Amino acid sequence: MSAAPLLELRGVTKRFGALLANDAIDLSLERGEVLALLGENGAGKTTLMSILFGHYVADGGEILIGGEVLPAGSPKAALDAGIGMVHQHFTLAGNLSVLDNIMLGTEPLFLPFQRRRPARERLSALMEETGLTVPLDEPAGALSIGEQQRVELLKALFRDARVLILDEPTAVLTPQQSGRLFVTLRRLAEQGLGLIFISHKLDEVMTLSGRVAVLRHGRKVMEAATASITKAELARAMVDREVAAPVMQPKAAGDPVLRLRKVSAGSGRERLHEVDLAVAGGRILGIAGVSGNGQRTLQQLVSGMLSPESGEMRLGDGPWPSGGTKDLVRRGVGRIPEDRHRDGVVGDMAVFENMALERYDTPACRRFGLLRIGAMRERAKALRERYDVRSDTIDTPTRLLSGGNMQKLILARVLEDGPGLILAAQPTRGLDVGAVAQIHGHLLEARGRGAAILLISEDLDELLAISDEISVIYRGRLAPPVARADAHLGKLGLMMAGEAADAA
Repeated sequence: MSAAPLLELRGVTKRFGALLANDAIDLSLERGEVLALLGENGAGKTTLMSILFGHYVADGGEILIGGEVLPAGSPKAALDAGIGMVHQHFTLAGNLSVLDNIMLGTEPLFLPFQRRRPARERLSALMEETGLTVPLDEPAGALSIGEQQRVELLKALFRDARVLILDEPTAVLTPQQSGRLFVTLRRLAEQGLGLIFISHKLDEVMTLSGRVAVLRHGRKVMEAATASITKAELARAMVDREVAAPVMQPKAAGDPVLRLRKVSAGSGRERLHEVDLAVAGGRILGIAGVSGNGQRTLQQLVSGMLSPESGEMRLGDGPWPSGGTKDLVRRGVGRIPEDRHRDGVVGDMAVFENMALERYDTPACRRFGLLRIGAMRERAKALRERYDVRSDTIDTPTRLLSGGNMQKLILARVLEDGPGLILAAQPTRGLDVGAVAQIHGHLLEARGRGAAILLISEDLDELLAISDEISVIYRGRLAPPVARADAHLGKLGLMMAGEAADAA
C-alpha cells in the first residue's frame, strides 16, 4: 500500500452566518511537494489555512496529517503535528524582542533559564542563508510591517515543521532575496518538507510550485500540475474573467505639486537624511526599497503625521500646510496608508461611514451640526458600485471585508474628490490580480486627470508597471529618480540591498 499523504483535507466546510467561506474542499499535500493555493481576495484561502492551523473549527470535514486525524480547533495540536504557518496578518508580541518572539513556545516553561545563545546562533545562520535579516534585539512592535513579516517567516523556519504554510512570503523582499528564499524552500522540500505557498505573484507560483489549486467563492475550481497551465489560465480561474493590465498613456508633466528639499526627519533606522524629491502633476514617482529604510518616515511626512526637522516641504507654489491632517485633506492631498486595517479604516464602523471618514465636516455630510446620513448613504452606494467594493450591504462592518475590498473602499474615499496630490503606500500589498488591475487603473486615471502621485511600494513589478520614474531609498537616503524605460528589475533590486547605490 502507498503511504498516506503528508496532509489531507477531506470535505472541509466553514460558514460565517450566511456566508459559505469553504464549501466541501478536498486538498492533499505530499512530502517534498510545493503546492500553490490561489484565489482572489475573499475566496476562502485564509479561512481554509486558519482551519488547518486550528484557529477556526470547521463545520464539516476532517484534516489528516500522515494519515492521523488532526484535532480540530487547537493550534497546539497543529504545532505538535509539525504545521508551521506564516500568517498574512502578524501574531507577534510587540513588547518582546525579535529573539524572544521566535523562541516563544519552543522551550518548556520549567527550564531555569532560556537557551538563548544556541537560538541566536541558529537564527544567525538562517538569516544568512535566506537573506531575511532582522535585528534580533529590537522590540517586535518597533519594526516596520515588512520586517515583522520576516520575523514571522523566521519563526516558522526556526521550528522543525513537516508542513509549512506561507502566505505572501515575498511581499517585502528584493528579487535577489526572493531568489535566495526560493533556493532555501526548494532545499527544505528536497528534505521532505511539504510547502503550501499562497501568493498573488503568478511568476513566483510558476517558478516555485509543482501543483496549483484555485479557490473561487469558497469552492475549489481548479487543480492541476503547474507545468500544464499558463499564467493567463490561472488568472482567469481566480477571478472568472479575463484580466487585462491597464496601459499607461503618454502624459505631459505638469507643474511640481510636491517638493522636498534637503529634508531630514525621523529617528533610528527609519530616519531620512537630506532627502530631495519632486513629483509633478500627471506623473507617478515610485519609491522602491526594502521595508525599514525610511519609507515609514516619508509616508508620515507626506500624510501630515510628522514635521521635518530640517529642510523644506512645499505643496504646489506655496509652503506645506501647517494645519495638520485636516488641512492637508482640505488642500487636496489624498492618503492611501500602508496598513489599511490600522490606519485606513475603522473596522467596527459600517462601509458607508468609512467612505465618509474624511468628509464629516463638509457640507456634503453635515448641515447645522448634524450628519446627513441619507446623503452619506447615497454617496456610499454610488462609490460601492463605481469602485466594485463587494460587501453584503453598505451597513456591513468594514472589518468583515476582504483585504482587496477594504483597499478599494479606501481608494473610493480618497480618489472620488479628485485630489491633486496622492500618497499611495503599498496600495496592492496582498491583493489578487483582479484587484491589482483595478487599483492600478484607478491610479492611472488620477494620473490622466493631472494628479501627482507618490507611489511607495516594495513590489518592483508594480513600480515598473505604472511609475513614470523610480527612486530607490536605502538607509534613509533617496537616489536620484530614473525613468522607467531605463530601470530594470535586477539593478533596482541590488540598489535596494545597498549593493549598487550609484545607478539604476
